[in-house]
Amino acid sequence: MRTLVVVDDNAGFRARARALLEAEGFHVVGEAEDGRTAISVCRELQPDVVLLDIGLPDVDGFEVTTRLQSDGSTRAPMVVLTSSRDASDYRVRIRRSRARGFVPKDELSGAAIDARIAAP
Repeated sequence: MRTLVVVDDNAGFRARARALLEAEGFHVVGEAEDGRTAISVCRELQPDVVLLDIGLPDVDGFEVTTRLQSDGSTRAPMVVLTSSRDASDYRVRIRRSRARGFVPKDELSGAAIDARIAAP
């Protein structure tokens, strides 16, 4: 079972994502409401996957991804970015990031996460 941390500034979305992903086979080990907390929680819990909102109130999801992937950890998590905005708003930045991909919030599912993390 893959471990996962949900990062979003909206508590309602975090609760819905947790329930949905746990029902679809993920073990949600933590949550964070902003970028700084996300980095701390991920370093402590070392999840396999991070579902990471791009539009956080302090540090955006792209910067959080960079920090998680380059903090010297031998086991950096796989990051899947999410947003309620359309992917076309971020297409170039998503491609250049170290994230495994992007899932729109309204299309979130375990299968969508699996498809992104299965990609090389």
